[in-house]
Amino acid sequence: MASDSDNKQPPQQRGLHELYREDPIKADEQLWGRETDPGSRRGFLKRSGLLAMATALGASIPFAKNMPAGLIPAAFAQSDEPFTLPGKEGLVVLNDRPINAETPPHLLDDEVTPARHMFVRNNGLVPNIDTLNPDNWTLEIGGESCETPTTFTLAELKSRFKHYSYQLTVECGGNGRSEYVPAASGNQWTTGAVACPKFTGVRLRDVLEACGIKKDAVYIGYYGGDLHPSGDPSKEAISRGVPMSKALEDETLIAWAMNDEDMPVLNGHPLRLVCGGWPASTSGKWLKKIVIRNQVHDGNKMAAPSYMVPKYPVAPGTQVPNEDMEIIESMPVKSLITFPKTGISHALGQPLAVRGHAWAGDLAVNEVHLSIDFGATWHKAELRAPVNRLAWQHWHSELSFPEKGYYEIWAKAVDTNGKAQPMVVPGWNPRGYLNNACHRIAVQIV
Repeated sequence: MASDSDNKQPPQQRGLHELYREDPIKADEQLWGRETDPGSRRGFLKRSGLLAMATALGASIPFAKNMPAGLIPAAFAQSDEPFTLPGKEGLVVLNDRPINAETPPHLLDDEVTPARHMFVRNNGLVPNIDTLNPDNWTLEIGGESCETPTTFTLAELKSRFKHYSYQLTVECGGNGRSEYVPAASGNQWTTGAVACPKFTGVRLRDVLEACGIKKDAVYIGYYGGDLHPSGDPSKEAISRGVPMSKALEDETLIAWAMNDEDMPVLNGHPLRLVCGGWPASTSGKWLKKIVIRNQVHDGNKMAAPSYMVPKYPVAPGTQVPNEDMEIIESMPVKSLITFPKTGISHALGQPLAVRGHAWAGDLAVNEVHLSIDFGATWHKAELRAPVNRLAWQHWHSELSFPEKGYYEIWAKAVDTNGKAQPMVVPGWNPRGYLNNACHRIAVQIV
């Protein structure tokens, strides 16, 4: 759990005003990728930066080329509100590009994750909101193993196929990457790249079967409307997929709604794929096309080392040959303490209520245990069954403490195959995937 990360601090949420006060030129670069011309002192926004700023402002910026360097947009400057992403609240912006932001554990306390608290993970640039019109959105089904390639409007998908709603756990494969030593490149997620909202849509299986699946089909792949970070429309930002066995599961959806409302723009509006329990990268956003393949899909981010781990344990820092890597499929067992918030003070002699969630990829969770003595002893928590397959499960308990002092509460889940979360960071891998070490919070008993 903590052995490799005791001296590391989690990324802090830093407001837009704070960043601009410290160094406006650097803030321009960090937030928007805006470069400063030393002669004119104008800030030049590349296409990707312009899209990011326009997304944050909710409108295009016709005279962006005239904006002085280091100028905080007035829409933000006239408000004391901290910088947030549109439709989001309290997320930690990792300041990476493209936009990526995670959710602090205490904001994931709801049994069904609200849209405002769902993390944002992008490999490319969020499409211009003006292009995301549900009324003329289409989804193409094709590929060499599709018998009858077909293009559906969103309205046809809604009218032709039965609707399903499931609460599904979606987690970034790199969630927890920040604890690996040596560090892995990529967004330094701590624990908050996970969520479990309710999705509504049609089953991928029904749509694929309506188009005909040839006997040689082994995989599906998706294509979305997001742009490559370079802005080059000929390049894919990401195009991943899953084996047919996962594609044909009841819970694999083509979804247009989240928590009974339109899908948020930053989470894939107006249409996305949802493959619960697998790396969130398989749940393509702004979904435009699905292909049925007679081979493992070969879209961007399907080749090693992206979303792959070594086939065998390796020492930290090892250069692993690509041929020795395998694609991540089901995510490992994991748990999260969502109440109380880490760092609280609590009165001695009063039981402390503790609660959170646990999940286990394609499996379910059998048990959750808590420890207040750094894992020497464990206390079994009350665990509820999932509302449906691939939804996270809620657990709760009350803890007592023997004396005043500093404590850590650790949570450990066990899946239906008997596999438990490790107490320390699990096997190192080059891209820092699949860290399912026990979550812990700090408590002062006074």
